[in-house]
Amino acid sequence: MSDIENALFNQSLEKGLAVLKAFNARRRTMNLAEVAQAAGINKSSAQRMVHTLEALGYVRKNAITKRFQLTPEVMEIGYNYLASNTLVDVANPFLAELAQVTGETTNLTEPVADDMIYVARFVGPKFIPIHMPLGSRIPMYCTASGRAYLSALPREQAHQHLSGCTFVQHTRQTRVGLDDILERVEQARRDGFSTNCEELFLGDMALAAPVRNSEGLPVAAVHVVAPTSRWTVEEAERRLGPAVLECARAITTSIRALQL
Repeated sequence: MSDIENALFNQSLEKGLAVLKAFNARRRTMNLAEVAQAAGINKSSAQRMVHTLEALGYVRKNAITKRFQLTPEVMEIGYNYLASNTLVDVANPFLAELAQVTGETTNLTEPVADDMIYVARFVGPKFIPIHMPLGSRIPMYCTASGRAYLSALPREQAHQHLSGCTFVQHTRQTRVGLDDILERVEQARRDGFSTNCEELFLGDMALAAPVRNSEGLPVAAVHVVAPTSRWTVEEAERRLGPAVLECARAITTSIRALQL
């Protein structure tokens, strides 16, 4: 960060955002000490941040437990991003068509640091074992979406990105060796789409293809959910792979026309 950027950087805003991000599925409610620890700030700062966020309507205190939790007001921030995201608008009809053609749930994810985040979905008529709400984040290294995105990056950039990741063994199927993961990325580069089978959740399989901008760089990934209870890897790649690839190409063509 340059000297100018340092001078402009607002640490209070940083702390406020850290408090908001500290709440999650594992920390649904917290007291001030827990907020401070989760956000990485001291208790005095936590008190000021929570008081301000409470006054603004983003946090509330339970009258009985005296613990703090987020309010629905927080959702407006995420909604505003989705509402202003032209990529999501462009992708939606193609995702809907892909869901109709495959009979399975389809999703659009965008990169955030080392993860992919869900920004659009069309739910198919069939049961899926894992529910991932919009806004959920999944690691790049062990998911179809992430590997599809990485496969569209220049090789050196993809290697550099993965070299900075921490690999966690989520299931027995999770690939945690850098060379092994890079080989999967290369396979996706050759095939045009990537497959993930039970590397993040048992029973979950997905096929994904990258969406590129007008410069040919990846900006997102389309993926279709193919539970192992209904699909084998071979059948999914044969029947779903071409459809996912065609959907991603159609979205790419559309956003290039808009020069996104």
